Amino acid sequence: MAINKVQFQKGLSLSGLLKQYGSEKQCEDALVSMRWPQGYQCTRCACKRVSMTHNGRRLWECLSCGYQCSAIVGTIMESTKLPLTKWFLAMYLMTQSKNAISALELKRHVGICYKSAWMLKHKLLEVMLQREAPRQLNGRVELDDAYLGGEKVGGKRGRGSENKVPFVAAVETTPNGAPIFVRFDPVKSFKKDDIEAWAKSALTSSATVVSDGLRGFTAVSTVAASHESHVTGAGKKAAQHPRFRWVNTALGNLKTALSGTYHAFAFAKYAARYLAEFQYRFNRRFNMASMMPRLLFAMINTLPQPLRKLRFSEECH
Repeated sequence: MAINKVQFQKGLSLSGLLKQYGSEKQCEDALVSMRWPQGYQCTRCACKRVSMTHNGRRLWECLSCGYQCSAIVGTIMESTKLPLTKWFLAMYLMTQSKNAISALELKRHVGICYKSAWMLKHKLLEVMLQREAPRQLNGRVELDDAYLGGEKVGGKRGRGSENKVPFVAAVETTPNGAPIFVRFDPVKSFKKDDIEAWAKSALTSSATVVSDGLRGFTAVSTVAASHESHVTGAGKKAAQHPRFRWVNTALGNLKTALSGTYHAFAFAKYAARYLAEFQYRFNRRFNMASMMPRLLFAMINTLPQPLRKLRFSEECH
């Protein structure tokens, strides 16, 4: 059997991480050079005449407007008390593994308390979510409906369970059927209005959608160029339908990653972030070594997210 080049690519080793980002200075240098590749300039007035002091990290003061700024101000890392080395280690752990890593496991590996690990993880999840949100799938797109969560003891059964979160799984493939990109998006329901709203944000007008016989999926025709519907039935036979090979494979990998990592989480509240984590890694799987610098770039372009905002319902997005 031929070796899968994506699975056996080099990536970034732990020793490589420590060599590039093993000290606080190396991490700060990487952050500064990416944020200001032409040299620091004031983030308020764009003046380049500055003085520099040190308060644990480099601190620039604009000689024109007097504004003081460090490398983390205005980014997702703003006001952090954690060393940058711990941020970079968390980034590494969340990007270089096929499966997810829980906040509890992150706590042990990074060497911080659980509260800090939870906040660190959710800030990085928020970065991934915001980065993936504008993505639109094009060309041939396989579509399926799925749920996160299970039935609560004494609660409703089936699709009406209050512990189940519906989400749309979509996979863009090449004309030859190879997977390229995925999207996993929580929706209020699989009714036509909700699917139409999803399609407007997730699909291009030239997409050709292939879905099962779910009635709500007919709404993608208002956006996509064409819609091909197949009634697949239920059970194992439906999951093996050749027209939905990659969306079923992606869903299987997603559910394995989630169940193998998390005992449970607040599905209704944080579903979008946890789904975005898998989506972010999958859509960048062709170059694992670049995930660290790409995530760092996304972090410096994501506004600060205080803890109270992280704990808000995903309905705020």
